[in-house]
Amino acid sequence: MKRIVIVGASAAGLTAAETLRRRGWDGHLTLIGDEPHPPYDRPPLSKQILTGDWPAERAVLRSPQDLAHLQADLRLGQPATALDAAGHRVRLGGGESIRFDGLVIATGVTPRRLPDSDLAGVHVLRTLDDALALRAALLTAPRVVVVGAGFLGTEVAAAARTMGLQVTLVEPEPVPVRHPFGDRIGALVADLHRAHGTRLRCGTPVRRLRSTGGQVTGVELGDATTLPADLVVLALGATPATGWLTDSGLHLGNGVVCDAWCRAAPGIYAAGDVASWHNPHFGTRMRLEHRTNATEQAIAAAGNLLGDAIPFAPVPYFWTDQYDTRIQAYGILPPDADLRVISGDPSTGRFTAAYGHQGVVVGVLGWNNPRELRTLRRLVVEHAPWTAVTAAGPYPPLTADRWWESTRPRTRGVYS
Repeated sequence: MKRIVIVGASAAGLTAAETLRRRGWDGHLTLIGDEPHPPYDRPPLSKQILTGDWPAERAVLRSPQDLAHLQADLRLGQPATALDAAGHRVRLGGGESIRFDGLVIATGVTPRRLPDSDLAGVHVLRTLDDALALRAALLTAPRVVVVGAGFLGTEVAAAARTMGLQVTLVEPEPVPVRHPFGDRIGALVADLHRAHGTRLRCGTPVRRLRSTGGQVTGVELGDATTLPADLVVLALGATPATGWLTDSGLHLGNGVVCDAWCRAAPGIYAAGDVASWHNPHFGTRMRLEHRTNATEQAIAAAGNLLGDAIPFAPVPYFWTDQYDTRIQAYGILPPDADLRVISGDPSTGRFTAAYGHQGVVVGVLGWNNPRELRTLRRLVVEHAPWTAVTAAGPYPPLTADRWWESTRPRTRGVYS
């Protein structure tokens, strides 16, 4: 394998390139990105970059010297437009065709939009340029409506309120971040936003955007009310960036469909937001739009491309920062899971909770409680029985270490 191409030059693509070099692979490496910027981190875009706490260059992941050390052919600002999987070739927008022996697909996602939303004052947030344009617009737009109250929408709303703007958050679900957190945690997030002055319109869909002369003026809701707006942010989720793969011969579903080794076809792997793979730890197929997964999966995909043959079976980790609150979670949080607070109290703004599904702990969540949450992660890693969480009182002081010790066999040598 003398030539490897990586399509996607964000966190996953960069990590795959660095993994190949760190593992000693010294062949010809091409890193293709559709943006002109060097690889940068995306989580700060909806927080520190948007509020102006960070300059744009602080989000860049590697210095020019570090990128040069990769000894890669960087094709930035040159989107891939087609893949011939059988012929092992990637075509670029300018018509060039690049041959490969191995390929890692890390093209991420693209934001969803509303119909007829190509208006002045309407923004999406995915790229660094998006964030800089939205930041500039927020400085001159006192009335902001954010459509969509997932992670991105709630973070943008929090940033705009921090800047002193009038913010309304619209969400068709009954509470914010219902997916993945569920109704109880979503209600707490709603309370958090109300306490900081954000107006919420949950349980109401958007009918259309109103405009005058090509400029957005408001958001009309399903109940026929209209929210006046100088600026509208669409945070409606995203779709895997697989349009360039339509005629590739790869199996495309909710992303690039891969096996447990992140392999989409012989010599072709996928990583990050665009990859759909079978996670053996949970026995289910998943596609994750989490920053930590982008790094971990890229390491796994690059290693398997080099011949490791190790299934990628992570316990996902994700987080959101809003105002003075950090919410973190490990594992998966199915919509029909049971939820139980296991330490602290939600009324104090500091607690941990566990999610149970089919008799085992599948996820744990911490609200301003990172240290204890790291300990509780073991409940998910070891498939702890749900009874270990539900056996005590309403807020049992149960930790993963205590569960582990209570169920550990007394026979030596069973556990390393």
